[in-house]
Amino acid sequence: MELTVLGCSGSYPGSDCACSGYVISHDHTNVLVDFGPGCLANLQKHFPLDSVAGVVLSHSHADHWSDLAVFHVAGRYQYAFENLPVYGTQETLAIAELMPGNLEPTFAWQVIGDGAEFAVGPFQFRTEQTDHYVETMAMRIDCASGPSLFYSADTGPEWSANQLARDVDLAIIESTYETDEDVADIKHLSATMAGEMGRAVGAKRLLLTHFWPGTDRVKHFANGSAAYGADVELAYDNLRMTV
Repeated sequence: MELTVLGCSGSYPGSDCACSGYVISHDHTNVLVDFGPGCLANLQKHFPLDSVAGVVLSHSHADHWSDLAVFHVAGRYQYAFENLPVYGTQETLAIAELMPGNLEPTFAWQVIGDGAEFAVGPFQFRTEQTDHYVETMAMRIDCASGPSLFYSADTGPEWSANQLARDVDLAIIESTYETDEDVADIKHLSATMAGEMGRAVGAKRLLLTHFWPGTDRVKHFANGSAAYGADVELAYDNLRMTV
């Protein structure tokens, strides 16, 4: 399984960083996992738009999906997509339906929620609702070739990934803030909390992501690594890695 990071900025794009978006790839199948502002431009640096086999969206906050609107324009008028599968929550669908033009026949939306299981090509998805302000789905993705990946999406510390993410090869966990003090009662994670989550599930590798714009990534690395018990990796736009 190959992972391409399209963006890793949390809440809004940084000056040099798109918002959340990833591509998982195997055997010529490319699936988008979240698709925030700036991700469509970065996607085209790596893959033809008509090579996308499906889209999976974690929740309705714009920094995780709003480039779907312009992807719809490209799919409808340039590539003539028909029934490209899109998986997302009911709330995300309700907002997406407000976009000009019908979602169908370009996209075929399938509503997901807590405990959903579905496949896109060689990828098997399982979802679990996190601790966030809107219905938000963390995902475990198991590839037919063997590797497994966990994506926390957005969550506060009141949710445990222990059932969903046990022993994954790679955990992609939000690290919005540098320290626990920065988090306070906000439903996001610090680098320390992200490291603790990765260690708790036994993830073989931990990739921190969803950094607040302007944050000190050196501190994210130090705090995340200390909590994880080994060096973490930091996401950045256009990072490509093998899982």
